[in-house]
Amino acid sequence: MNAFSQGTVHEAREDFQAAVRSNPKVLALWESLTPLGRNEFICWVDEAKQPITRRHRIERTCEELLEGKKRPC
Repeated sequence: MNAFSQGTVHEAREDFQAAVRSNPKVLALWESLTPLGRNEFICWVDEAKQPITRRHRIERTCEELLEGKKRPC
């Protein structure tokens, strides 16, 4: 599998990577973010305490990238 660009400190887990890779446009947008921007999305997803919240945040990350957002907040 191709390399997946990570954040400056945090690394995306497999579920996050799979969601981003599932849509070529989302993946291209992800790769265009700065390492700090990627780090903020990864951190925001990883802060979720419940698995359902994590899944929702991963979905929102993909949606927000398509909307042109470069940071989760």
